[in-house]
Amino acid sequence: MKLVLASSSPFRKALLEKLQLSFECDSPDVDETPGTDESIEDMVKRLSESKARALASHHPDALIIGSDQSASLNGQVLHKPGNFETAFKQLKAASGQTITFYTGLCLLNSQTQQAETICEPYIVKFRSLIDSEITNYLNREKPFNCAGSFKSEALGISLFESMQGEDPNTLVGLPLIQLCRMLKTQGMPVI
Repeated sequence: MKLVLASSSPFRKALLEKLQLSFECDSPDVDETPGTDESIEDMVKRLSESKARALASHHPDALIIGSDQSASLNGQVLHKPGNFETAFKQLKAASGQTITFYTGLCLLNSQTQQAETICEPYIVKFRSLIDSEITNYLNREKPFNCAGSFKSEALGISLFESMQGEDPNTLVGLPLIQLCRMLKTQGMPVI
């Protein structure tokens, strides 16, 4: 069976390359609108599985990896900022606060239509940030396509006081520890 990453994210692609497996990327077309009264955890699980299932007919004998991520600050969902102004507001609000990231992961066997889907949280505590630090960071990194307005795998690490979770890859968008377990269960061990 081939391995397919249901994503166009360069960050997820780079993470999956760490496992030294042969895979291809295919971008699913999925409506990412949250459901009414849907929790963040349920939303990222649903979207992860929807992304994998959207590609099943194109890849009939594959293990398809779907993933989705969202974040919450004081009960408010953080989306990708898209621009400097929104990113500045997000980081200003995050200053001295704790953000929980929720990463959904689905591994779908397109032959059997069997899917395993999980949600893995990751907690980030921001240090107190001053406006000039936020501005300098945003001008240097331009993380406008990242939920939470930072890239933890790069300069964004300088914004944090602490991080807590099972797998640091989860924060970037693909929980590799859980993925390795899922792949082994499907008969595709990483090592």
